[in-house]
Amino acid sequence: MIAATQLKVGMVIMHNRKPHRVTNVLHVTPGNWRGMVQTRLVNIETGSNTEHRFRSEDKVERASLEEHNLQFSYRAGDDYHFMNTETYEMMSLHADVLGEAVGYLTEGMVIEALYFNGKVVGVEVPMFVELSVAETTPNIRGATAAASPKPAKLETGLEIKVPQYINIGDKVKIDTRTGEFIERV
Repeated sequence: MIAATQLKVGMVIMHNRKPHRVTNVLHVTPGNWRGMVQTRLVNIETGSNTEHRFRSEDKVERASLEEHNLQFSYRAGDDYHFMNTETYEMMSLHADVLGEAVGYLTEGMVIEALYFNGKVVGVEVPMFVELSVAETTPNIRGATAAASPKPAKLETGLEIKVPQYINIGDKVKIDTRTGEFIERV
């Protein structure tokens, strides 16, 4: 148990007997009232957002999550198959559990899976990934990096905006937090 005033963005706590990730914390001390902590919480299991106001003297329970590294093997329909790098056990996760991470998965990639009560409730991919451009419009002669970006479809099916000079087959570095192009590799 920790004091509500010690909550930080990124912590995983138990709220209404469900694990929630703290995405926003604001400590409020209005005039001659008692202080409070206004938070935005995301339910890890369902992905739903909620806002909750804790009193300064409230105690909050931290959720106990296990973390395991999983290596991506292959995709079959909406199921993605992984191998636990510690136990070598094979497992499959549905696209709904993986969320936006499916756009960054390449064969052999190691991701971090968060387990709650023996069930995967979330995954974290590396901060940057390198993917090949599968489809894009031809580049315009004389185009510069400052020109307007064009759409590109990557090898995983992810669609992003890239500079005009990027061609089919080029490898690009992507920031997985924002889904934006960083550089050509």
